[in-house]
Amino acid sequence: MGELLKKLTTVEFWTGFLSVFRGLGPVFPVLLAFVESLIPPLPLMAIVTVNVAAHGAFMGFVYSWVGTALGSTVVFLFFRHLLKKWFMRFEEHHPKVSKARRWVEQTNTPTLFMVALLPFTPSSFLNFAFGVSDYPVKKYLLTICSAKLIMIALLAFIGQSAVNAFEDPLFIPLSLGLLIVTYLLSKWVMKKKM
Repeated sequence: MGELLKKLTTVEFWTGFLSVFRGLGPVFPVLLAFVESLIPPLPLMAIVTVNVAAHGAFMGFVYSWVGTALGSTVVFLFFRHLLKKWFMRFEEHHPKVSKARRWVEQTNTPTLFMVALLPFTPSSFLNFAFGVSDYPVKKYLLTICSAKLIMIALLAFIGQSAVNAFEDPLFIPLSLGLLIVTYLLSKWVMKKKM
């Protein structure tokens, strides 16, 4: 175990990993960001950082945004078209669930945008909650994709800062400060809106 940790902390290991990752082309980074929409524990920040390190700031941003937007769209449409009817039957016996769905349907676009903009909001939860509701499909997808665009741009900047930190240690406190502010803001908005 100690030998594995020692290997993971070497620059050579990560340089080799990134060169292999870069060689896989655009499908793998898009797929990696896509999967984050399905599995909440996956860290989007780490995925964007790896994409930026392997493909550069701009293409890493593009691959991450395309994957996240596609993932959110597919998961939302899956819940909307395949599970919504079943969920409606479940809801009939659970008044609290019905109340939560009504709250989701009354959510305005700026609130949804702010919640989706925060990187610590689980996108799978949003896709589920809005997928089983009667919230308009086009409105949801436009809002989510727009918020993800800004969020991924912010994460790409932090990811680029992490990559630059190997060359200039000044980027480390900048990245950490931005990450802490984003985290605190996301907690505040989630508490206020949810």
